[in-house]
Amino acid sequence: MKIGIVCYPTFGGSGVVATELGLELSKRGHEVHFITYSQPVRLELLSNNVHFHEVHVPEYPLFLYQPYELALSSKLVDMVKLHGIQLLHVHYAIPHAYAAYMAQQMLLDEGILVPIVTTLHGTDITLVGSHPFYKPAVTFSINKSDAVTSVSESLKKDTMRLFDIKKNIHVVPNFIDFEKHVHGFTDCQRGMMAEDHERIITHISNMREVKQIPDVIKIFYNIQKDIPAKLMLVGEGPEKEGAELLVEKLGLTDSVVFFGNSYEIDRILCFSDLFLLPSQTESFGLAALEAMASGVPVISTNTGGLPEVNEDGYSGYLSDVNAVADMSANAVRILKDSDTLDRFKTNAKIQSKKFDIHNIVPMYERIYEETLKNFLVAN
Repeated sequence: MKIGIVCYPTFGGSGVVATELGLELSKRGHEVHFITYSQPVRLELLSNNVHFHEVHVPEYPLFLYQPYELALSSKLVDMVKLHGIQLLHVHYAIPHAYAAYMAQQMLLDEGILVPIVTTLHGTDITLVGSHPFYKPAVTFSINKSDAVTSVSESLKKDTMRLFDIKKNIHVVPNFIDFEKHVHGFTDCQRGMMAEDHERIITHISNMREVKQIPDVIKIFYNIQKDIPAKLMLVGEGPEKEGAELLVEKLGLTDSVVFFGNSYEIDRILCFSDLFLLPSQTESFGLAALEAMASGVPVISTNTGGLPEVNEDGYSGYLSDVNAVADMSANAVRILKDSDTLDRFKTNAKIQSKKFDIHNIVPMYERIYEETLKNFLVAN
């Protein structure tokens, strides 16, 4: 099958998932075309089965904001016609499903039939989509998609609650490629980050307000009162400056390392003992899954899709949002002795295996086949 994938080409979870999905589909014999404004960060290798097409947005003085949706829909039309793409899989309702529908209608005028599969990742529903300005467009885009998937049961419920949805939503969880989590290095160089007696705590995110970065720092502050530890903060975002000020205020400057965006996540997780994710909401919790796949237990909130990923008392612990004291106590409970920590590390890896890419991608393939068949029959 020839599949067009539209996504954000950034460090964010939706872009990572879309890229990993496309690469796995290519290994399974499909021809995959990524169509977006720059090459996705995880798209390291182009091949006969993997192609990238850049969307250019020409600047016109007439427009205060350049119309990306218009450029994307036009590019989709051109790429479908040029490469014979049979199906479009778009990640995010806005703007991608919206642009895909416009492309679909333009192609229909020329007698070319291309169905649309839309995957909802979270922000397009819980933040952008629920805004009154965008809600009609999001509702329209979802209902006009030929198939809709959601990365968690929680997000599906949120979507059905917030919008007037007429489509069936398939839950297809995010996944992990375990072949990429087999570390090729024998030494994590842990000694560069901490002393042998210190635990290493990690948080990875885009440092937006929803990630509750102050809570990450407060939890760590409580941990290090009982257990010698270092905190690794990975990522860039609007909350980083405030985080640096809070670290200084609490006297933690020598115990906290700010990495910024990093391409060495696997190495950072390799020497980590605990992962903190006290988010206000997570549609799935891909960062938690990646940590667990590296054998790192997770302290997280119980919001959104996180309870579907992190099993309370097994792969880590779940707490209410803003329950800093409870999350701190749970962290100490895991870290207090090596036997307990080793048990949670083992359990985290076992739990993550449920989301092996080889279990999940066939679910997408079945949806593609069914959607294409139904679309052609209906049209």
